[in-house]
Amino acid sequence: MTKRDYIDFQDRTQPLAFLITFRCYGTWLHGEDRGSIDRRHYHRFGTPDMPANKKIFTEEQKALRTKRMWLNKRQRTVVESAIKDVCDHRKYGLYAVNVRTNHVHVVVAASVKPEHVMNSFKSYATGNCET
Repeated sequence: MTKRDYIDFQDRTQPLAFLITFRCYGTWLHGEDRGSIDRRHYHRFGTPDMPANKKIFTEEQKALRTKRMWLNKRQRTVVESAIKDVCDHRKYGLYAVNVRTNHVHVVVAASVKPEHVMNSFKSYATGNCET
C-alpha cells in the first residue's frame, strides 16, 4: 500500500465543511460605520469593506419591514435546535453551532451549495422563533 502524502490529501473537489455565519434581521446594515459588504462591489476576499455612508444607512433603516431582531435566551435555544433539526433531516454533518444575540455561526458538511444550507437554517429558525 502506498502512503498518501499531504499533496494527495489536498487534491479534492469538495470542501470538508463550510463555516456559515449569518446575522439576524436588521442588525448590520449597509453604510454603517463598522463597515459592510454588498454583493455587487464589495464581495471579494481581500477587498476593503464598503465605506460608511449615512445616506445609505438611513435608507436601509427606513426600508426595514419590521424591527431589528435580537435573540433572547429562549430564541437562541430554538434557533440552535432548528439548525440541528435541519442537519438531521437533510443528513448534513454538524460540527459546531454557536447562536449569539444577533448572529449565528455554524460549521457544517454538506454536498450542496453553502447558500442553500444557510437558507435552510434561516427558514427553519424563523418559523420557530416568534417573539
